[in-house]
Amino acid sequence: MKRGKLLLTLLLGAVLVASLAIVTIGSDTNTGVLRVGIFADLHAHDTNSPVEGKVMTNYPQRLGACVAAMNAWPADLVIELGDFVNGAFVMGAPLGDPARIVGILDKAEALYAKLNAPRYYVLGNHDVYDLSKEEFLAHTAATKTYESFDAGAYHFVILDAQYNKKGQDLSHVGWVVQGNIPQPEIDWLKADLAATKKPTIVCVHQRLEIDHDLLSGGGPEVLHNKKVQKVMEDSGVVIAVFEGHDHTNAHTVINGIHYVEFDKLTDEHNSKPSWAFVTLDPKARTIKIVGAGDQADWDLSY
Repeated sequence: MKRGKLLLTLLLGAVLVASLAIVTIGSDTNTGVLRVGIFADLHAHDTNSPVEGKVMTNYPQRLGACVAAMNAWPADLVIELGDFVNGAFVMGAPLGDPARIVGILDKAEALYAKLNAPRYYVLGNHDVYDLSKEEFLAHTAATKTYESFDAGAYHFVILDAQYNKKGQDLSHVGWVVQGNIPQPEIDWLKADLAATKKPTIVCVHQRLEIDHDLLSGGGPEVLHNKKVQKVMEDSGVVIAVFEGHDHTNAHTVINGIHYVEFDKLTDEHNSKPSWAFVTLDPKARTIKIVGAGDQADWDLSY
């Protein structure tokens, strides 16, 4: 009996040690650290644009490489920051039949769908050149043009800046640059931010911090940007704004909020395919951005 009890004790001890080891290993994934993949401005298209310098026919290779990298990391979620599809307007090249844009979007979506994590979409101005918002939603996994969600210790907001100056949906516009966030969406944003205590990242296509942009006729990249900034600042929860649109790296801080412009995934003037691995650490209160291709690295704190 004593020998049996000894063996049982040793066995239980071994199981306990093993279970503790499993908990210790698993605790690394329970620290609250969140891994977020980011890419912007894919401009999926079937025609090159020599005037703009974009080579948009190689988007399958670029998006495929990005998705593979995110799966290998692995990302907990991925957000594309707009201009997922280019639209028919291509400077210096035949416009062709705009109806083909839906097919291009379907091909790009099939590649994005190979991601082994939840995927999110920000509407860009090019996305509504030859599509309506309803068409974009119908051909992607997106369900709303602006929304919010929680992931781990963080809250995320997806904004839709694709409205005209009257606050009407942009749809089949052919060409437009300036965005607008109308009052109803601003009111929604204020209520959404008031309902969370989690550190929040806001995602939008055009840059909210740009007050004067030549392509926008000298106005801001996003109409009502100052109202949006004030809502975010007054909330006390927004730590960063992630943006696309300008195809370059940029970072600035306004009243304690980081504004990060991410480089483009599209091939422009022989650029490298670029995306970002973003690690959010709620205990260290850091945003670590590691770039691929031409994307810059940043270590930010909040």
